[in-house]
Amino acid sequence: MNDFYYTYILLSEKDGNHYAGYTKDLNLRFEQHKKGKVESTKNRRPLKLIYFEACLTQKDALKREKYFKTHYGKMFLKNRLKSYFIG
Repeated sequence: MNDFYYTYILLSEKDGNHYAGYTKDLNLRFEQHKKGKVESTKNRRPLKLIYFEACLTQKDALKREKYFKTHYGKMFLKNRLKSYFIG
């Protein structure tokens, strides 16, 4: 599983917003987010990892991350995670 890049979505429990990112090491990156070591999310903690996808290349992961930040990407996630948000 070390050959993958991961695109992930975090949910801020503080403000309810989402954050999309990508990484080679999902566990390490999530720990960095939780400890406040990532500038873009340090004031939005606590955070929950609510979604991730494995990609075969860094290029694919970056493309997917950018997609999640678009209107259509947000709609995809809303539909994909509908049961998570409804309960």
